[in-house]
Amino acid sequence: MAVLAALALLVSGCATGGTGARDEGPAHSDTVAGPLEAAKSPSPSATVDDHVDAVKLVKDDPEVSAAVKRELKPCVADEYAVDVSYGELTGGTVNDVVVNVMTCGDAVGIGSYVYRETGGTYQNVFKTEEPPVYAEIDRGDLVVTKQVYEKGDPVSSPSGENVITYRWAASRFVQEYSTHNEYSNAVGGEASPVPTAN
Repeated sequence: MAVLAALALLVSGCATGGTGARDEGPAHSDTVAGPLEAAKSPSPSATVDDHVDAVKLVKDDPEVSAAVKRELKPCVADEYAVDVSYGELTGGTVNDVVVNVMTCGDAVGIGSYVYRETGGTYQNVFKTEEPPVYAEIDRGDLVVTKQVYEKGDPVSSPSGENVITYRWAASRFVQEYSTHNEYSNAVGGEASPVPTAN
């Protein structure tokens, strides 16, 4: 029995990898947190506790324009064209909420918002309502993509896009980077991004 217990201990010890992170080099600060940091920081991924009623959040928000609220209606039954993501953007104790409101027919983004939990309620800390627009979380930054249309471009084929990266600083989002991509229709008639210098 003692031999079996020793063997089980040896096998489980080998499974841990021995030297841990040293086998793979230094750990990236955005993916690994120590015990104290993990206790203080929200998880960057959505959990059941993160769930909010995004439609109600937008409809009740005085910062959201009347035009966006008019478009925010069910597309089919009680399904809304709303994308919601959760993650750490503002350094709060609860994950921030990014909401993208889109049109039903062609899924064009008409408004993007970031909500930060403060004192038990969510506050609007960022908005952009210049369609077509889409916001997402990328490694702790807020990345907003705005498609660019030239005269005569169909909705399905924009001429390019502006990608703007924001970072939370001094209690607000500050623009960090901006990239413009022009799409090329030269290959197979499908648009593909062609970066251009700003």
